[in-house]
Amino acid sequence: MELIIISLFFGAILAMIIWNTYRVFALVPVQDRSYLDRPPMGYRLTWPLVNAFVHYFGALITKNYRIVTLLRLRKAGLDYMLSPEQYFAGKVIASVFFSLFTFLFLNMLGSDAWYITLLGLVGGFFYPELWLREATEQRNRCIFRELPFYLDIIILAVEAGTNFTGGLQQAVNKATNGPLRQEFVRVLRDVRAGKPRADALRDLGDRIDTESVRNVVSSIIQAEKTGSSLGPVLKAQADQLRSARFQRAEKQAMEAPVKLLGPLVMFIFPNTFLIIIFVILSSAIQKGVMTWPIFKPLIWAFNWPG
Repeated sequence: MELIIISLFFGAILAMIIWNTYRVFALVPVQDRSYLDRPPMGYRLTWPLVNAFVHYFGALITKNYRIVTLLRLRKAGLDYMLSPEQYFAGKVIASVFFSLFTFLFLNMLGSDAWYITLLGLVGGFFYPELWLREATEQRNRCIFRELPFYLDIIILAVEAGTNFTGGLQQAVNKATNGPLRQEFVRVLRDVRAGKPRADALRDLGDRIDTESVRNVVSSIIQAEKTGSSLGPVLKAQADQLRSARFQRAEKQAMEAPVKLLGPLVMFIFPNTFLIIIFVILSSAIQKGVMTWPIFKPLIWAFNWPG
């Protein structure tokens, strides 16, 4: 009888926990994402937890943090995927998951090193920061590589008698999907919505925030203000970008030997020395060289009983 009562008691507690957990997630409103892009993979896997955190704790995030984070997400091209509150929720959830994984892994090994769990907590919190920085750098590299091609198409369209907006539309139609194409589509959408073309281009420079794009934007705006022809201006910018891309490739090629020095010293050189020493010692043992008196201290050291 007591076993039945205890089972019913624990079953009731489990049912209450499940019901309350369901209520916590059921009260979270569904976000309208019809105009938004799909979030990254890590956020998609934990999306219910992200939305629940934003619903219950999103108001605690400061306004300054929201503004700064929104600018960072915009530079990474993620402002239509994540909000600042959702990004911060991902940091908190990642810290919890990293710390739990570290704790379980240490528990399986029989270790009680709590400071490693603390390191997992801190590392999980800052992992989205590294991911966002890498996404921004990769996006900027892709834009820097694709920009001369877009400028060439715009130059051909402008020299054929089309205005800049028409040339930009031709570049968007001919190019493959990428971050620069998405940004130019956004510029065209802003222009069609009634925003002045100069303001749309300035917003483009603010979103990407790289030197190459800023130079192109300022040159186009200056040419439109002065009434100059866009063809020579864009051609000069395309040539300058190609030469800058070639110089960057040369710089990376010159830095490659320096970057390879660390792996060579840490991994390749020790193995090479071990192989050489093994061959020399084997040859010396076969020829009886190790029986010379000069090698007796070395043999005595290797044969030390303790």
